[in-house]
Amino acid sequence: MQKLLLVFLAAPLLAQQTLSLKDAVRTALGNNPTIERDAAEIEAAGARRSAAASGYLPRLSYSESWQRSDNPVFVFSSLLTQHQFTEKNFAIGPLNRPQAMNNFQSQLTLDQNLWDAGLTRKQVENADLGRRMAVEQAGRTRSSVIAGVVRAYYGAKLAREALAVARAAVQSAEADLERAVNLRAAGMTTDADVLAIRVHLAALREQQIRCDYDAQVAMSALNEVLGLPPDTLHELATPFTPADFDETPLVEKLESARALRPEIRQAEIEIRMSETQAALARTGRLPQITFRLAFEADRQQFINKGGANWLAAVSLRWNLFDGFATKARLAEAGQAARQARAAQRQIEAGVNLEVRRAYLELKASRERISVAEAAVAEAEETLRIVKNRYENGLTTITELLRSETALAEAKLRRLAAIHDQRLAAAALELAAGSLSPDSRVLD
Repeated sequence: MQKLLLVFLAAPLLAQQTLSLKDAVRTALGNNPTIERDAAEIEAAGARRSAAASGYLPRLSYSESWQRSDNPVFVFSSLLTQHQFTEKNFAIGPLNRPQAMNNFQSQLTLDQNLWDAGLTRKQVENADLGRRMAVEQAGRTRSSVIAGVVRAYYGAKLAREALAVARAAVQSAEADLERAVNLRAAGMTTDADVLAIRVHLAALREQQIRCDYDAQVAMSALNEVLGLPPDTLHELATPFTPADFDETPLVEKLESARALRPEIRQAEIEIRMSETQAALARTGRLPQITFRLAFEADRQQFINKGGANWLAAVSLRWNLFDGFATKARLAEAGQAARQARAAQRQIEAGVNLEVRRAYLELKASRERISVAEAAVAEAEETLRIVKNRYENGLTTITELLRSETALAEAKLRRLAAIHDQRLAAAALELAAGSLSPDSRVLD
């Protein structure tokens, strides 16, 4: 019975899965619906490319039709194509007023493009650019998902660490209360000190309750990013400590962003696509040459009384005037290229600003950590001195409570600085276009 009770009590602990930040990233990338949508778009873009390339291949079609009429021209021509025409069909009476007849017609047609002024080639090029655009969009989505996981993961870590600080403050206040009660019994303090500590302890317990719920909400937010049930429990394994990242010069981060950011590459693709659209419009001014081979069978009855014929033809089509439609399409493509170049400049400026901001935020967070750690050390030493003085009746309870509050606030500021440093490091990698599941900032 005792063994069963122990197993039952241990079940919640066993249910918690150890989860590192990199594990969380891999889980989110596997469950995110936007990534699945982007993968489908890449496949669709590949299919559009295949459809465009089909312009190089022949078109083969088959048709079957039935007609019945007593129209003299129809009867005369049908008898010829059916190979059923005889001398008696030249009689004036039947020739002018023939009897109604059937014509079952089967056609097999082959059409092959011989030259289309580069239309198919440009359509394939445009489809290739569309697929590259989809691939870059998928890269943007993956980086955004990773950054979202980093924010949610360290948000949950910060909430748990803040809860630990709140619990430690409650324990310290409970020890102070016990100490004050003992001092009051010894006649070294008054009821006012005991009441002051009890009020302080109540405030700390209220803060602990808020931190507890904040930690639960943060964990639910992490599970949402990971695509898991909101009540899934995790043991967050990645340490919540200051990270020692290499200080890559800002100029190298800017160069990395220009080379790797999907937004910049998408802007370049947009320019290429607008140029391709202009080339497609220009093909409307050039001739196109096609070849057709056709086989036809005509029958009075579905399976007999019929004949067959074939046709081979080469045709040229040249649009000499289209009401200035081609000119308008060229003007539209030129303005699209202008818009794409303006958008490229805007995107590049925005990316440069993102990199600089992230770089400076990372630098500031490192300095904040140093200041916060020094403040924690000083607050701990101050509290030690004040406790000794209070126990010897050399200071007031107000000074003791103030010192304990100052220590808790210093610890929280240090946690916030560590949290901001971790996020700033990931933000810098994201801005530089190098954030991936294997990035060092996820260690």
